[in-house]
Amino acid sequence: MSDINPNQGIEDELNISDSLARAEQKITVKTDSRSYNKEMTVVEGLGDDIDLDELSSALKSKLACGGTAKDGHIELQGDHKHRIQEALEDEGFDRTNIEVK
Repeated sequence: MSDINPNQGIEDELNISDSLARAEQKITVKTDSRSYNKEMTVVEGLGDDIDLDELSSALKSKLACGGTAKDGHIELQGDHKHRIQEALEDEGFDRTNIEVK
């Protein structure tokens, strides 16, 4: 018999909490300049419910770049402001909640 999540009123095995968390996130994307004037795209505003390592891996694969997940944000090598919105939308985030600076 499946367990019912008391906060959501739905079965835990459906694992809908991750999808709900992704749809409600207010994400900020900006670029920073690092050592040797290299560009870095920083994705901030991701909540604790999001698996940063998994999302980072998916974004790096889609954008064909390197990067890391640390301190509650994701850093991607290069300037990906023009493509990041579509990549995040493919991962289940709402386009209207993504702010690109």
